Amino acid sequence: MLFGVMWYETDIVEGRTPMWSQIAERLRRAIEDGTFRPGQALPGEAELNRRFGVSRTTSRAALDFLEAEGLISRKSGRGSIVIEPRIERPLNRLSSFSEDMAVRGLKPSYRTRSLRLALATQSVATELKIVVNSPVLEIDRILLADESPMATSLTYLAPVAFERSGLPTITALDNGSLYGWLKEAAGVALTGGHERVEGSIADATTAKSLGLKQPAAVLVCHRTSWNSARQPVEYVVLHYRADRYSFQVGLARS
Repeated sequence: MLFGVMWYETDIVEGRTPMWSQIAERLRRAIEDGTFRPGQALPGEAELNRRFGVSRTTSRAALDFLEAEGLISRKSGRGSIVIEPRIERPLNRLSSFSEDMAVRGLKPSYRTRSLRLALATQSVATELKIVVNSPVLEIDRILLADESPMATSLTYLAPVAFERSGLPTITALDNGSLYGWLKEAAGVALTGGHERVEGSIADATTAKSLGLKQPAAVLVCHRTSWNSARQPVEYVVLHYRADRYSFQVGLARS
């Protein structure tokens, strides 16, 4: 499709590229340039058939392909609805939620549900390399982008993160990055970590927090981050919306 030409203005022709693929590519570009925005419906099969003179099988294949790519959601009675684009996060870089959103031009915000001192369970103590029942700071938050919930986070901070600086306030956590508070208030800079990602089905509480209808898929991330001395500082369990997030990692064949 030529620059500045609408998706429907020129005909498609038979050739090396299948006709369904040509239609899908035009609609994809129309989504990317904002002709069709999230929440809007794409032309239906009948309209595509009339415009391009193709069979129902061809138009359906084009829309099925866009659905498989995660660009639209097809539901009976509603048609093909453009969905919000996924946030792609590299797995080989330690970054805060606010940094991830800023790179994509989205406004991050936070909703802190609880902030309390707790005793480290066996699993938390193992991740933070501290003694069981040591005091840890537990922070339960919802992470939002442009006011839309993207993930929940349950964070545990080791004593090194708050023994000297004291505890953050809920206001401070709602107004900024936790990593920012750690660096500026606690003098703790996170330099590395490891993360495990797995798929799961959201429980009722998580689904409600993320605005999802059950059954809904989520990506569960278990992350442990450490300081320059490789001393664990943070252990966090995040539940990301699977319809809005994807993870990327670079591969090399040795």
